[in-house]
Amino acid sequence: MNIPNSITIARILLVPLTIWLLISSAYDAAFLVFIVAGISDFVDGYIARRMKTQSTLGAYLDPIADKALLVSNYATLGVIKDIPAWLVLLVITRDVMIVGGVLLAWLVDRPLVMKPLFVSKLNTVFQIAYVGFVLAVLALSWQAPILLNLAALAVATTTVLSGAQYLYAWVKHMNTEGTP
Repeated sequence: MNIPNSITIARILLVPLTIWLLISSAYDAAFLVFIVAGISDFVDGYIARRMKTQSTLGAYLDPIADKALLVSNYATLGVIKDIPAWLVLLVITRDVMIVGGVLLAWLVDRPLVMKPLFVSKLNTVFQIAYVGFVLAVLALSWQAPILLNLAALAVATTTVLSGAQYLYAWVKHMNTEGTP
């Protein structure tokens, strides 16, 4: 196994730790782990490119690690009521819809390669920044309800736009005739 993949696996292993820290109200430690996970995401990609050790396994593991960390943070912060439930539902529904669409297309022998869209990349940045901001607010005992609400609105808007664009692309793909 190469170094970038080992770093990515370590990031996956941070997921249960992050959940435990959040439900234990150890927000400062959860914030630190989230920062470490973010840095590790940059480092594994940098090393893989620099050392030319990109791999098929890494291409699958990296987005799994990212989604596992984000979804677990959203779900946990939603359960402990530090993120609005409607936003958690929106974020998770979009991800389930995308994964479900890709799996369904594969099952009916119409495989679909999902290319990241600009709004999807923007959505990912907003989702990560929002979780980081929520964790910073909790860890540092800040009072920032207006900023939190505006950030939640930005995440919601880009989540809906991204989900709609992926749904459109999926429907278009599934309705085309011929071989995939």
